Amino acid sequence: MENTIIKVGGMSCQGCVSNVNGVLGALPGVASSEVSLEAGEAKVAFDPQLVSRAALLAAIEDAGFDAE
Repeated sequence: MENTIIKVGGMSCQGCVSNVNGVLGALPGVASSEVSLEAGEAKVAFDPQLVSRAALLAAIEDAGFDAE
């Protein structure tokens, strides 16, 4: 497992947090995600053999948020 912190922009409420958690959790290889509205970030534990960091970023962006 690897851990990464992704800066997430565009979140304004707990619904946004749930949305980001949902799209990350739906990806194969994601063990856990902890999204913070206050910090504007997602802490993600994932298996790099099943999902790349780029795929995590793309999933967040596809959900309508900024990710870096």
